[in-house]
Amino acid sequence: MHAPLRAEIPVLVECPHAGLDVPASLASVVAGPESARRRDADFAVDRLCEGVCEVGATRLVAQLSRYVVDLNRAPDDIDPFLHGASFDRRGPPKGVVWRVATDGRPIARRPLSPDEVRARVDAYHRPYHDALASTLTSMRTRFDHVVMLAVHSMPSIGKIPGTDDVVRRADVVPGTRGRTTAAVPFIDEVDTFFRAEGFSVRHDDPYRGGYSTALYGRPDRGVHAIQIELSRGLYLDEPQLRIREADVARLRDAINRLVERLGMLATEFGKAGSGDERR
Repeated sequence: MHAPLRAEIPVLVECPHAGLDVPASLASVVAGPESARRRDADFAVDRLCEGVCEVGATRLVAQLSRYVVDLNRAPDDIDPFLHGASFDRRGPPKGVVWRVATDGRPIARRPLSPDEVRARVDAYHRPYHDALASTLTSMRTRFDHVVMLAVHSMPSIGKIPGTDDVVRRADVVPGTRGRTTAAVPFIDEVDTFFRAEGFSVRHDDPYRGGYSTALYGRPDRGVHAIQIELSRGLYLDEPQLRIREADVARLRDAINRLVERLGMLATEFGKAGSGDERR
């Protein structure tokens, strides 16, 4: 958790999939070299967001690899093929603890018991969300409206569901679960901002916003949650996951300015009086 470095604005930026770490206690259970963990992480999005505290936002960045636990999935989302005789090293990644990587390679070296999954949730998933929830609650004591911006990355090319065809994705995909997790002015601000920067934008396609967006996005209670997926092609040479420093700097500047604008909008929204009480 990184605190604001200047006057606080009502924005919390979270990067739940930026981490690469695997605790030593789990190294014998969690497979996958760092190169694989990078591919399945939102690699370097923490670099894109590292300046937001300088404009007054709060930043929460996961250090843990999602191969240990997926912080953007529900704690009770358990893969039924992870246990005992049902253990299967095939298929897509599922659940809060993954069996396989997105490329189909095994992650779990052996079947995991329900107790082992719960232990990971208790050790890593729960503390992250306790910190996120308590920070949002604390911010709501100081501001009428707050914004949670969940920053992710995605491959620039993706498969069309149910086919072998591929399509180039938009540069930016705001996910608000059908425009339900934030008030319209905040969603429109994100859309207008990125289009003005020259980026293509497509809402909720292919990502509608995950567990955190759905859980914390309560615009009727003054909390506006927006997930943004950024095409990796904007700042990485994708095959090698090599960072292009000039493009990282450009995106970092853009995100800083977006965060400032969302903070100003939240402040104005509160002054206008929406009828919501602080909770």
